[in-house]
Amino acid sequence: MDTLKDIYWAEKQLTKALPKMQKAATTEELKDAFEDHLAQTEEHVTRLEKAFELLGKKAQAKKCDAMEGLIKEAESIIEETEEGSMTRDAGLIIAAQKVEHYEIASYGGLAQLAKTMGHEDVKELLGQTLSEEKGADELLTEIAENDINWQAEQEGAEDKENNEEE
Repeated sequence: MDTLKDIYWAEKQLTKALPKMQKAATTEELKDAFEDHLAQTEEHVTRLEKAFELLGKKAQAKKCDAMEGLIKEAESIIEETEEGSMTRDAGLIIAAQKVEHYEIASYGGLAQLAKTMGHEDVKELLGQTLSEEKGADELLTEIAENDINWQAEQEGAEDKENNEEE
């Protein structure tokens, strides 16, 4: 129950963080991915509420220090990178993938625990979310590989050259 409360808090916080990440993103592809994942995240919150209900418990959030740190890291990337740069998008993708990996670990463990405890219905709900989190992670990798990482590296090389000329 503790971990369920933890991921519930995490998902609710992501519904606030994703719009900020979307606004900060440079490319339309990444903006769209954040927008789509926001809709998914809202569905994840609803599924978690259903899981609590199936377990006969009231949906309750417990502050997740890990997610709070991951969100702070994403906010730092936004503050420390140039607006409109591929460097910012590359950083946002890495930050978002850290979030996805945390969620994948949480949902994977929770789904297995639900199965072990004989809560097949809860396992199915959590497994559905786990699958979507894995899909989001794969999409972020594709977006990064579709030029953003290369362009960010080029920006870094240009910045280095400019600094050496000064």
